[in-house]
Amino acid sequence: MSKPIKRDFGDRTIPAWVTGRGGESFTDITYEVADGIAKITINRPKVRNAFRPQTIIELKSAFDLARDNSEVGVIILTGKGDEAFCSGGDISVRGDDGYLGEDSLSQQGVGRLNVLDLQVQIRRTPKPVVAMIAGWAIGGGHVLHVVCDLSIAADNAKFGQTGPMV
Repeated sequence: MSKPIKRDFGDRTIPAWVTGRGGESFTDITYEVADGIAKITINRPKVRNAFRPQTIIELKSAFDLARDNSEVGVIILTGKGDEAFCSGGDISVRGDDGYLGEDSLSQQGVGRLNVLDLQVQIRRTPKPVVAMIAGWAIGGGHVLHVVCDLSIAADNAKFGQTGPMV
């Protein structure tokens, strides 16, 4: 990808690939814009790009940025590395009642993971969303590529659902 271009967001100019909506840096994903393409990468390779509540929040923010950027014509969703596109929800942050984040509800033990909101957002995005899959796409990660408009699989791509194996 070519050098990222600075975009004007009202009273602040920020590199499109560095920050989220409020200027915060992404921790679980990377977001790059170049040549009319927004590339969103799940960046948690140590856990096979499994998502946690923070990942979902960041993905939703990145999809909003891509949708609202008139210079973006297509969105690519991928995972860091070649071991996994996404292995679904990160069970290391799952409590008895669902996935626990950093917010006040989670601190009370109320778990949730709004991955369905992200899936609907991807389906309703008015720009083509292409999943680039290398390695595992399993469980919730499998669903993420299914809701995209097009999936491109590497030779090592493996697809599956965990439910039938339980």
